[in-house]
Amino acid sequence: MNETPQFATESVLCVDLDGTLSRTDTLIETLLMLVKQRPLAVLLLPFWLMRGRAAFKAAIARAVRFDPESLAYNEELVDWLRAEKAAGRRIVLATAADERIARPIAAHLGIFDDVIASDGSANRKGKAKAAALRNAYGSFVYVANADVDVPVWEAADGAVLVAGSPRIARRLSGRVSFARVFGPSSERPAWRLWLRQLRVHQWAKNALIFVPLVLAHQITNPEKLSIAAMAFLAFSLCASSVYVLNDLLDLGSDRRHVTKKSRPFAAGALPLAAGFTMIPLLLVPAFAISFALDIGFAAVLAGYYALTLAYSLELKRQPVVDVFTLAGLYTIRLFAGGVVAGVHLSPWLLAFSIFLFLSLAIVKRVGELQGLPRDSAPALHGRGYGRDDLPILTALGVASGYASVVIFSLYINAPDSRALYPHHEFLWLFVPLILFWISRVWLKTWRGEMHDDPIVFALKDRVSQLTALAAGGVLLGSAL
Repeated sequence: MNETPQFATESVLCVDLDGTLSRTDTLIETLLMLVKQRPLAVLLLPFWLMRGRAAFKAAIARAVRFDPESLAYNEELVDWLRAEKAAGRRIVLATAADERIARPIAAHLGIFDDVIASDGSANRKGKAKAAALRNAYGSFVYVANADVDVPVWEAADGAVLVAGSPRIARRLSGRVSFARVFGPSSERPAWRLWLRQLRVHQWAKNALIFVPLVLAHQITNPEKLSIAAMAFLAFSLCASSVYVLNDLLDLGSDRRHVTKKSRPFAAGALPLAAGFTMIPLLLVPAFAISFALDIGFAAVLAGYYALTLAYSLELKRQPVVDVFTLAGLYTIRLFAGGVVAGVHLSPWLLAFSIFLFLSLAIVKRVGELQGLPRDSAPALHGRGYGRDDLPILTALGVASGYASVVIFSLYINAPDSRALYPHHEFLWLFVPLILFWISRVWLKTWRGEMHDDPIVFALKDRVSQLTALAAGGVLLGSAL
């Protein structure tokens, strides 16, 4: 990184917003806010756009509740600007974003002396921004991040490149001489960021599709196993598209969360616009595979997607409804596995799974509440719970987990069990194993040690792995 440049003291420091001061694009962020806050207003977007770019931005800014604290700021740049401000530099926020967005940001940071922004009639971008800055200040230094800013850099007396790669600096070297270059927001390769964003590790949840085959003792059927594998892929692609959509709609809440703030979109490590492209790239092949497998399976997948969409838009903010929805999404995977493999789902399995998955869904919420910093707000942002709800949530979760064990105990002597398991009495060994695992999960959750989704935790946890191995041995021994 270059040393701090010695610009002329009379030169005003003009700072771009999108991709520079903020690691993301505020127009895209406000569009996402519109979808989340006023979804029906999305129908008005074409009419707003017909009035021009400046009017389009102004209409969106008027329609949403914008919180300047929710942005992912370039903290390195902000620190440098504060130092320049302390040294007596005049600093201006110069952006093509609407002034209803720019002025609250300037007020929030408290380092800007003035704001130049679009105002509903003038779209201050490129040459229009350059002319406005030259007319207002004469001599100025421009801080920005992309090729679209070249006309402003060329009109300026000094240039600073933010979040730029050496490739950008080399490409523009013949036209712009940069006095300072701030590095990109992340040093990780893009493919690693996308793997994290798509949450490939969460695909393990979709292994529930194989459960009906296992319990029906048909997992060794190669035809049904291959069909279930394709269904697993379809569900995984669909789930990843949902994760992308969910993270785009939940930027503000994620940035206030202890761990979720590091997610690629929330941190500004991946461009938001790429998320809009990725969603259909995942969703189209998911449904193409599902229709090729079975129309019934495609209908289940469509139901799963509709429920996850409802969850992302509204249900996650409704207490109790949210955890029932999560439990339902787990159970839908079992339905999908049964449908695609032509296996009848036992009512015992459905009852057991509903109670167990409800318990695990509540684990997730209690874990999030336990992870709230002591000096933070006493409630989860974007959720319907606060710290005061911990005792009742814990009671509900433990009771639900133990209810699943009761259901399994009743199943052991049921006719269904006798038909499938010649040595069904060995299934009693399964009961203490699952009681132990549920009790341990809840103990760790209450202690604030549950930092992952409980399914992901189970895959990483050595004790959970050994418990699952023992449980699998019990099931196998009962079936032989």
